[in-house]
Amino acid sequence: MYNTDSSLHSHNLCEPLVAYSSHCKQYSLFESEAVLSESHHIRVIELFAGVGGFRIGLERASDLFKTIWSNQWEPSTKRQDASLIYCQRFGFIGHSNQDINKVNVTEIPAGDLLVGGFPCQDYSVATTLKNSGGIEGKKGVLWWQIYRILSEHKQPPKYLMLENVDRLLSSPASQRGRDFAIILASLSDLGYMVEWRVINAAEYGMPQRRKRTYIFACKNGSGIADTFTDATDWLLRSGVMAKAFNVKESHSISSTFTINGSLSEVSAYFNKGKSLSPFKNSGVIINRTVYTLATTPDYTGPFITLGDLVLPDTEVPEEFYIEETDLPKWQYAKGSKSEKRINKATGYEYNYSEGAMAFPDSLDKPSRTIITGEGGPSPSRFKHIIQTASGKFRRLTPVELERLNMFPDNHTQGASDIRRAFLMGNALVTGIVERLGLELYRRLSKPNDDKC
Repeated sequence: MYNTDSSLHSHNLCEPLVAYSSHCKQYSLFESEAVLSESHHIRVIELFAGVGGFRIGLERASDLFKTIWSNQWEPSTKRQDASLIYCQRFGFIGHSNQDINKVNVTEIPAGDLLVGGFPCQDYSVATTLKNSGGIEGKKGVLWWQIYRILSEHKQPPKYLMLENVDRLLSSPASQRGRDFAIILASLSDLGYMVEWRVINAAEYGMPQRRKRTYIFACKNGSGIADTFTDATDWLLRSGVMAKAFNVKESHSISSTFTINGSLSEVSAYFNKGKSLSPFKNSGVIINRTVYTLATTPDYTGPFITLGDLVLPDTEVPEEFYIEETDLPKWQYAKGSKSEKRINKATGYEYNYSEGAMAFPDSLDKPSRTIITGEGGPSPSRFKHIIQTASGKFRRLTPVELERLNMFPDNHTQGASDIRRAFLMGNALVTGIVERLGLELYRRLSKPNDDKC
């Protein structure tokens, strides 16, 4: 479908690899054909929108996904870079730059699909609110804002598409799997069938080894939920996740259990005293009954490597190159260590050790996960360093970081280079959303066509 010849490294590198959408240049591993009429737009509500990763993926899957309302608020900074960039790329209409905790649900229009990469936090339930019948989580925990919108909206969306870190399935360390159990139970109580999959983007041909938990939910009684008959078949073959991301045939469901009790009781007692989470990397919950199993990716298509996406030397600003005098600092940061260190506050001496990181990063593989601290010239163990054809070492540019998340080139332009790196460290691989969106819109357009 596309050429991965590394000689094609130009500003429009992705052109031979990709299909372009109508509103901006961006690349895709997939091709789709619109089959819905414009009168059947899928109306999207995007929460914790960042710089629009969900929107990019969905609109790449089909022009019939229409984001009608979005919210992005960063509480830790006065300058709202992500929100500003979002509006520069998509416009101000329907966009909210307000603390989601203060948004009145009546301000949010009715949508078909709610999406969002909500922050990873402690989701424990503090108390039951007797008067309202609702629940109260720890202050500032944004999962409960999703719950509030779903429970209070007069026309809650039928479909949800959410993203979080892979450790969500096993947090917190003191009560493995409790946080995920709270999320699943609360969605089940609101009438949703929920499936999940931990997906490493690189295992499906994408350019970054970024492993995240993806959640898809649909209202009980919706066309999609009504097609569920067998949990093993759903998770291995016929479910939304299985159709979007093929897995190898494996054994049947390895664990079935019910999440019992009120949400505050789930918070207090779920899996207490156990050392392992009961949740595998794939699963589905229906009416509080959980079916889960470990799956293995089954992908035989093309792969994109870090080397496929790097800019030519002539397009890289000088400040991204590593001075020869600074190389030892980078080598130390990346190297293995076994040494004595002293805590400056207490004077306590302790042994410190860590393994070596790749130096430089391989150009023949998908990249390591981008982190929020990727920007800036200071030596770091976790920042990416590549070696160019000329033998020079350098950091990755903002455009290259955008490409590793499958964003359009210069999508984050307007913020500082350090902030652009931070925004990409917080973003998702848009190709994952594209595949999920493509599978969703095919089901909504031709729900009874097995060929879809």
